[in-house]
This record gives sequence, C-alpha cells and structure tokens, in this order.
Amino acid sequence: MALGHEGTRNLTDTGHPILCRDCPDLFWPQGSGPLLRCPVCGSRRLVSHPDLSRLSIIHVDCDAFFASVEKQRRPELVDRPLLVGGTGDRGVVSTACYIARLTGARSAMPMRQARELCPDAVILAPDIAAYRAVAEKMRAMMRELTPLVEVKSIDEAVLDMSGTRELHSASPCVVMARLALRVERELGVTISIGLATNPLMAKLAAGIDKPRGYGVIGREARDWLATRPVRTLPGIGKSQEESLQRVGLVRLGAIASLTTEEALRRLGPRGPELVARARGEDRRRVTPFHPVKSVSTEVTFAQDIRDRAILERELWDLCEQLAIRLKNKEVSTVGISLKLRTAAFQTRSRALKLHTPTVLPDRLFDAARGLLMAEAEGRTAFRLLGLGSNGLAPLDAADPPDLADMQSQNRVAMQRAIDALRSRFGRDAVQRGRTLGRE
Repeated sequence: MALGHEGTRNLTDTGHPILCRDCPDLFWPQGSGPLLRCPVCGSRRLVSHPDLSRLSIIHVDCDAFFASVEKQRRPELVDRPLLVGGTGDRGVVSTACYIARLTGARSAMPMRQARELCPDAVILAPDIAAYRAVAEKMRAMMRELTPLVEVKSIDEAVLDMSGTRELHSASPCVVMARLALRVERELGVTISIGLATNPLMAKLAAGIDKPRGYGVIGREARDWLATRPVRTLPGIGKSQEESLQRVGLVRLGAIASLTTEEALRRLGPRGPELVARARGEDRRRVTPFHPVKSVSTEVTFAQDIRDRAILERELWDLCEQLAIRLKNKEVSTVGISLKLRTAAFQTRSRALKLHTPTVLPDRLFDAARGLLMAEAEGRTAFRLLGLGSNGLAPLDAADPPDLADMQSQNRVAMQRAIDALRSRFGRDAVQRGRTLGRE
C-alpha cells in the first residue's frame, strides 16, 4: 500500500518517498518489502531518493534532439538508425539517434566515420528552423511552471522551482515528471531530467539514465563525484584532463581533498574554484537571461580551397550570416575574428577592432577581407573558414552617422530595405553582386 496519491498528501519527513513517473505521483511506501510497481498504474518507472521531495533545481536535457524531431516528422524513421549533420564527406554528425549510437556513431564524429560504423543509417541535413520551433514550444511549457528558466542551448535548460509547491499543488519532482510526459505527448520528443541542489549537479544528474532519464543527486553529491574521473565535470576537456593527470589528479575525490593553499599551488589561481566544483558545490543562480558573449559562423568546404576569389565569395556569405545573427541577438560587434583551417588541420586566426560597432555585411566584409588576404596567399589550401565577433555592443549603437563618409546612412537604409524584403519573401529574394558570383 502507498499513501500520498495526488501530489504530496500525507507525506512525512522520514523515509524515502517514491515517485511514479507515469501517474505522475509521489508515494509513501508501507510495509517491509520493496515497492517494484506503482500501486495505482502498475508502472515500473519509479524513482526513490531521500531528498526527492525537497530538491528544486532541475536540468532538462532533450534526448538526441535533432534526431527526435526528425523522427517525429517522419514516422517511417522511428525504428531506423538516423544521423543528422553534414551530408558530405567532410560533414560532422550533429546528432546520432540512440539506435545509431549502438554501433559507436556519436555526435561531433566525422560523418564519413559514422557512416562506416553505421552503414544502414539514414542521413539528413539539419533543419535548424524546425528544431528551434520545437525548442521554443518546450520553453513555453517550462515558463508556465516557473519564470526562472535559464536556456543553456537549443536542447537544454535549467529551472529553479523553489517556492512553487503551493502553486502546482505538488513537489517539483512531480511537476517535472508531468512535464516530461507532456513534452513527449504533444511534441513527440523525449527529455531527461536531473534534480539536485544546484545547476552543476542537476546537469550531471540529467545524464545518469538517458534517454528518458530521471536522475536525482542530493546531499551525497561529494561522495557521488569522488570516484569519478576528472573529465566528468562539465568544462574539463581532454587537454585539462591530461594536465591534471600529470600532477597526479585522476579522480575528482583527489581534487576535492585539496586545501585552498594546495589548490593555488598545484592548480593556479582558478584551483579553488575547481576544488569547489569537485566537491559538488555551485553558487550560480538560475538566471533567465544571459548577456550574449560572442556571435560567430563558419563553413567547412566540400573540397579544399586555395583560390582567393572563391575564398572571398565564401567570406561574403559568412559576413551576411554574421550580420543576421548579430541582429537576431540584438547586439552589434566592435571587432571581428577570422579563423582559417588548412588542409593539414592547422588553425590560423586573426582579429581586428572596428572604429565603431556594426551589423552591416559590407563593413564586416571590408574589414575581414584584409585579414583573409594576409593569410590566403594562393599557395595554401583551406578546408574551413570562420568569422566571429570580437567584442559586442548594443544593437542601437551600430553604424552611427559618419561625417567622414556621407554615404554611411545610405548603406544602413539600403540594408534595412534588403532585410525587410528577405524577411517577407526569403533570403533569395534579394541577391547582392558578390553572391551572384558564387559558383
């Protein structure tokens, strides 16, 4: 028998509450034997944890999001391995569905390698507009639950559900189980949920049991982390992992045991911060809005390019893309950064500050072209070209009148007219001369 049906009614402060993810509901088990099924619906999808009804920081992570959206749009692909990403030989996997992952294919893998591992996979180019539309519907559902929704990426968000128990007549753990069912029912995609005391541990909890996972990490966070490799922490990549291993720090427990003085001596100025994270500590608050730090775009060529004229045309396309992204994020750039990657995978980069902030493709191109010509001497072949902001300013600071250039405001007005036409009729409605020269 279980008490507490319909929310948290009749729960006391002792013992381990149990959540049924399919009712969804929170129960209080009675008797000495383990509860293997929900006494109401018979589901085996039960979650039990001492802190389950007390935790209010939640990380939501979509399961193979791009692939899930595509399978919802194309039901005939439901039982097929699916790779979403660049379809050419130089493409990269954006998302591998869980069927494809059984073969070893994964995100960020070269598409050629993924095809070799999973030759039966269906390969689709990403449809970012479709994914954003689904993501926005999901965020709207989250904001119905709490105003404290911090979007981390197109398929991840963290929520603070503190103080919402009376509003929803249920604990956050129950509310999030309801959300998972609603997202799956209405949008056709699945999510994994992590509950914890802070955003760091909630993110790690969300990855415990994917897909359709429901992970909970409470007061045992430090012990849970102690035996895990240092790369478990978000933000620690291969290079930092190797650096830590060289000084004998292989497990997070070893880092967590360092004193402040030891951390400073062995790990440098940011050592104490790393120690805190290794202990499962995170003082960040969930904030709905984050200032944009950078905006960028890049292209990987199907074939290596050394011809400067072709590189210029590709650069112009990136300048138009960057201008659009800046305006969409309501910022302007005060400088640019150019990135080139050679056929031998060597990366070259150059940066330049502008006299005034801009969102005009022409100004971006005039500045970036000089950086490109300094690197593209005609002998080196390049496989990738990228362009990004180098410092940001508010959008209303972009392209002020210039007394030394009487045509500056004419260019601003012309670009606004182009943007309006493209917004109504599509990007191909207006083509600039440089674009028409593309091969």
